[in-house]
Amino acid sequence: MDSVILSPYNSKYLGKLKNRIVMAPMSRWSADQNHCVIDLMSEYYIRRAKDGVALIITEGLIIHPSAAGHKNSPYIYTAEQANSWKKTISGVHRQGAKMFCQLWHCGRISHEDFTGGIQPVSSSAKRAEGINKQNNKPYARPRALTRSEIKDVYEMFIKSGELAFGAGFDGAELHFGHGYLVDQFFDSRINERKDEYGGSVDNRCRFALELTELFINKFGSEKVMVRISPSREMAGVYDWPEIEEMLACLISNFNKIGLRLLDISCASSDYYKTSGRVVRIVRPIWPHFLLSGASLSLRQAEAEVAAGLLDMVTWGRYILANPDFVSCLLSGKKLNQFKPEFLKKLY
Repeated sequence: MDSVILSPYNSKYLGKLKNRIVMAPMSRWSADQNHCVIDLMSEYYIRRAKDGVALIITEGLIIHPSAAGHKNSPYIYTAEQANSWKKTISGVHRQGAKMFCQLWHCGRISHEDFTGGIQPVSSSAKRAEGINKQNNKPYARPRALTRSEIKDVYEMFIKSGELAFGAGFDGAELHFGHGYLVDQFFDSRINERKDEYGGSVDNRCRFALELTELFINKFGSEKVMVRISPSREMAGVYDWPEIEEMLACLISNFNKIGLRLLDISCASSDYYKTSGRVVRIVRPIWPHFLLSGASLSLRQAEAEVAAGLLDMVTWGRYILANPDFVSCLLSGKKLNQFKPEFLKKLY
């Protein structure tokens, strides 16, 4: 039987693609001291495209030094940083794949060690729980963005988008998930604002919607994807408060402002407990391109696409552990299982 996942796919929004396989964004912390791409990073991405991945979404690219949350992350704040991606992009294109960059602001999931001494920002002055694994310190206490600073953050994203498209990326994914800055506005347990960006469901969606609309107006619907993670596993299944009301507001307004590419993520969680549930809420009210997945088997991925739930499927850890992931699916070869030590090298 022919595979819908492995067969060529003609997307209304992305054009002709080799298949429906997407390499999910995965932080690798391998940039050089200027936060530029190194040759090993370039080879890592091109190898996956050569094997047959149709769409690659980069690891998160930091949009401004104050937005950083990790050491050795790639930035897309200067022309030098953006241009360092040109070799990778052209190599991916030569293999017949497309490449989106993920634009990233960490917000409170940070520390002054990574922001050059600048206090991290968030929706509110509420510190994230836990320890930052990269410096073994508690996350810094953030300060709340002012209204004027919110507009400044929008400009940071726009500037990074200009640099990304100038470097040759096919599109940009705005990272609104995984507890980072925009997600810190969605979540009422974090967002304690009393102005038009906090309180009600509509207000908590405002930051994301304003930024998305500005980005679409600047670059076009076919080049803008948004990633959200309304449900993910963090010491148990973790959902947005008022998840159905939030999704109803967000999805209907995404549609109105022209968004057409949506990525629903759950990081490394069980798909069916997290993203799969969200996909089933969203799909009836979202007729456009929808992307999701999390370590699904080929059979499971086929079923999600055949049911009309997804248009393409993301794989992260499997693609990290198997540079020949697509070849393995085609041949039926057993896949390597992900191990934490795989994060320590690029291959």
